[in-house]
Amino acid sequence: MQKFVASGFGVGLIPSRLWGSDNGAGTFGAALAALLSLAWIDASWWFHAAVFVVFLGLSLWASTPFSLDNEDPGWIVIDEMAGTFVAVIGLAGWPWVAAVVVARLADIFKVLPGVRRAEALHGPGGITLDDVIAGLYGLAVGWALTAIL
Repeated sequence: MQKFVASGFGVGLIPSRLWGSDNGAGTFGAALAALLSLAWIDASWWFHAAVFVVFLGLSLWASTPFSLDNEDPGWIVIDEMAGTFVAVIGLAGWPWVAAVVVARLADIFKVLPGVRRAEALHGPGGITLDDVIAGLYGLAVGWALTAIL
C-alpha cells in the first residue's frame, strides 16, 4: 500500500515501464496533481490548503520505508504532488499556470535557496520538503501575479 501511495497511485512507475528509467517520474506526479487541482480550482483557498496538508502527510508516511538509505528513489512522486498542491493554493488562471511551472522548475534545478538543503535532510523529510519548498516558491509567484493582475 505504501509503495502505491508513494508512487503517486502508480504514475511514478510509468516512466520505468515506458523507457526503463525513472527519469521524468516527478513530472508525471506533478502533472497528476495539477490535473487533480483543476477539478477543484474554484474551491476556497482553505480547501486547497487542506488537500496540501493531506498530501504532505501521505508523502511523509508513504516514503518512510523507502528512505532508509537516505536516497530519494525517482519513482516516489507523492512528494511532487504535495509540492504542486501547495503551489496552487487559492490560485486560478495564469497565476495558477505560473505557480505550477515555477514549482516544477524549482524542484528540478534546485538553485533557489532552501531547496537543495531540504533535499539533503535524512529520511522522509528529505524526500518531501524540497518539493514543498519548491512549491512555496511557485505559490509566491502565483500570489504575486494575482496581486499584479
